[in-house]
Amino acid sequence: MSSRHTSRRHGSAHAGPGTPPEVCAVPLADARAGRPAAVLFDRDGTLVHDVPYNGDPALVRPVEGARAALDRLRAAGVRTGVVTNQSGIARGLLTRAQVDAVNARVEELLGPFGTWQVCPHGEADACACRKPAPGMVLAAAAALGVDPAECAVVGDIGRDVDAAAAAGARGVLVPTPVTLPDEVGRAPEVVGTLTAAVDLLLDGAAAGAVRA
Repeated sequence: MSSRHTSRRHGSAHAGPGTPPEVCAVPLADARAGRPAAVLFDRDGTLVHDVPYNGDPALVRPVEGARAALDRLRAAGVRTGVVTNQSGIARGLLTRAQVDAVNARVEELLGPFGTWQVCPHGEADACACRKPAPGMVLAAAAALGVDPAECAVVGDIGRDVDAAAAAGARGVLVPTPVTLPDEVGRAPEVVGTLTAAVDLLLDGAAAGAVRA
């Protein structure tokens, strides 16, 4: 499952208050501009509400506006993919078949994605794919036939935007109650909702940052 489950929900760090950080818009001088060729999404907490180590497709609930936002990207010819840490497999809490079943349910509700990249490893495995490493972003870009620099990664924690940066992609943070203040502070671009992230990417405008 996503790294947030071990580092935040299981007690090694604090999730902070029960609402995302209060934010205000601030321009970012060196922000990247232009519409991406592909947008890669974190799964848990970004596309769907986070259920720790979820192996039950019936528990999948998309975040508000997710289907409409994704359909806008597809209609605009922007390719989509998912890059997700699923350490529950390494921990023996989930099988790959269960993860695949949940992913299939996500597609039933949100439409097809051009690629799914799943890291089944845990933190101690020191793999090249687990975010914040760039492996899944690079693999997704290759699967979609685009350069990593033409990709944007949308996620809800620092590992997501860090993986984007490591791969040379654009990172957009959409904070949730588990997003730490320092992650908001160092993210290159921050917006309040998934819909707003897609608006930013499709507008192709110079990026803005949202700061606590």
